[in-house]
Formats: sequence, C-alpha cells, structure tokens
Amino acid sequence: MRFALLMAEAGHFDKWDAADESLRERVVADFQAFDAAVTARGSIVAGDALGRPETARTVRPGADRPVTDGPFAETVEQIGGFYVIDVESIDVAVELAALLPREYSVEVRPVLEVEL
Repeated sequence: MRFALLMAEAGHFDKWDAADESLRERVVADFQAFDAAVTARGSIVAGDALGRPETARTVRPGADRPVTDGPFAETVEQIGGFYVIDVESIDVAVELAALLPREYSVEVRPVLEVEL
C-alpha cells in the first residue's frame, strides 16, 4: 500500500536557514535512518523538499479558476517536504514516519492509486 507522508513545521524555512551545522547534520542523519528503514520494509516511491510557501500559486475553484499567490491554506505550519512510500500497512507507515526529524509534524495519508 502507498502512503503520502507530509512533513510540516511552524516557521520551517526560517528555522532551517538559521540552523547551525550540528542541527543540520542531525536532521540529515534522521532522514538517512528513515530512508534505510523504509527500504528494509518496503520502498520509497518519491520524495523531495518543497520550495518556500510564498513561491506557491494556488488554482482556486470556480468557473474561471482564479490563481492566487501562496499556499492552499493560511497556516503557521509550512509543508517543507513529502515522501510517498510503499509499505504493508498504515501502522508500518506511522512507525516509519516517527523516524523523520522530530521537528516535523508528519501527516500519514493513504494514497488511493487512482488509475488515469
């Protein structure tokens, strides 16, 4: 089963810009441990860091589909990155998500794998 892991943190981008070398090294080590654990129990389908929210554009609902600057939702937490993993269950996905850097809230959501 595939699961999307959305990583969010209040003030994420400014915190990362201000992080010292030891924090950056620990966060990278956490990501490496997560990657190894997922690979041992399934696979990483995709994953990447995201740009700052102010670089986003949102296509809104409506007949003319207006476009606004910024993210979909106004929130203090900023989505900084994501993974799509393929593992046996949501319980395993949650267990693995707990290995991601402790600064992030991680939303684990099943991917429906809709065929287009």
